[in-house]
Parts: sequence; C-alpha cells; structure tokens
Amino acid sequence: MTDTIRFSQQGSIARLTLNHAERHNALGREQLDAMEEIFASLESGTDARVLVLDAVGDKTFCAGASLHELSAGDMGDNAFQRMTARLAALHVPTICAIGGNVFGGGVELAASCDFRIAVEGIRMRVPAASLGLCYPLEGIHRFVECVGVAATRRILVASETLHTADLQQIGFIDRLVTREVLEREVDAFAQHIAGLAPLAVRSMNHILRQISTGNLDADQAHDLVASTLESADLQEGFAAQREKRAPQFRGV
Repeated sequence: MTDTIRFSQQGSIARLTLNHAERHNALGREQLDAMEEIFASLESGTDARVLVLDAVGDKTFCAGASLHELSAGDMGDNAFQRMTARLAALHVPTICAIGGNVFGGGVELAASCDFRIAVEGIRMRVPAASLGLCYPLEGIHRFVECVGVAATRRILVASETLHTADLQQIGFIDRLVTREVLEREVDAFAQHIAGLAPLAVRSMNHILRQISTGNLDADQAHDLVASTLESADLQEGFAAQREKRAPQFRGV
C-alpha cells in the first residue's frame, strides 16, 4: 500500500481517497497497484455496501495516468485500463465525488463509477488527440457506456474542454453541488444506498452494467431476479412496510 492512496471503512461505507494533490492525483504504477489491491479486498467478502471514490485537494480530482511513467514506457501493459475495469466491475455500487478538474485518464476513472457528484465550476478534458495518442480501446468503450457515442466524440476526437453545464448536458454528472456541501451530499447519498437491500441493489446494478455493454446474460438476469424474490431481505422489506419502521437488511 502507499500513502498516496488511502482506504477506510465506516460501517458499510468504504472510501478510497486519492492523496497525491501535489501531483494532481496522477496515477502511476504504485497507485494503480494499491487501488487494485483495495478492489480485491472489497470483492473478497467485505461487508461494505457502497464505495466512495474521492480525492484530496480542490484543484484537480485526477490528472489520469502519470505522463512521466507513460513516456518512460513503465505502464505499457494496460495497467490503467485493468484498474478501471476492476472498478467498473465491483459488486458494490460506486460513487465518485469530483471536487476538482478532471483530465485524461481521470475522466475514465470517474466514468468507471456508477454515480458522479461534482462541484460547480470544474472543467474536464482528455488531451489524447493533442498529444498524438489514440485512447485505449477499453477506455473508449467506457466513455461510450457512460455518455454515448456523440459525447465521446466531443471528449476524445475533438478533445473539447467541457465545463459543468456541458457535463450535466451529456449526462456525465448525476448531481452538481457547491463545494461547501460536496462531502455532506456524498455522505448522505452513500448512507441512502447503504440502507437499501444489498442483494437487490447488486442484482439490478449488475444487470444494468450488462445492458449498457450489450452483453446481457438473460438467464443470469432471471436468476438474479428470482434470488431477490426468495430472499430474507424481501420479507424484511415487507415486514418493515407493514410495521412502519426502517428495514434492517442483511443482504440475504
């Protein structure tokens, strides 16, 4: 693990924080390895029900992959795309708290999360075309899944600088807030998701991810639906509704 990536968990809410503000939270091999280690731990039986991804500093959320390491050839094995693929496939819902500008692979990092809450006044740009790079195929797929082909052309082919109004218009940002309330809004949303039935949340999120990629396994989807119909959580949900109390879901 590295000090430039922090991980914590309070109750059922896990938090991964990019902690390298002096480098605009750029991600090199050390940071990517640490993030993959965290994702592996989340998949190995943790009781987390939601993951919040945020960053220190209010200037840049993430500048993407380390250009120094990229130019030196130290990240030529798709390490960045491997990390974002693992993030996008996590069984727990993910919330990206964007408190600063987003550049390059940082855009892909945010796009790999299920929800994005951002502060007013940020800007976003992927400069691959201005550097002479064709963005990796896996990342292009991620952008298309997130915002569609037309918006992806603006992001990649035209290398536009997009501001918050543009980001809301193309559907990249789910919620726009002031900087003063970002942490409070993200925490409240995370608490809300954590209080829902985990089995139902995971099942629907998994099905939606498959639909967005055009790879729906209908048999598996039907099995997931059936598992919630047979779950103790469903009975708890009905009981809580009858008794006019908050449900206590256990994820079974």
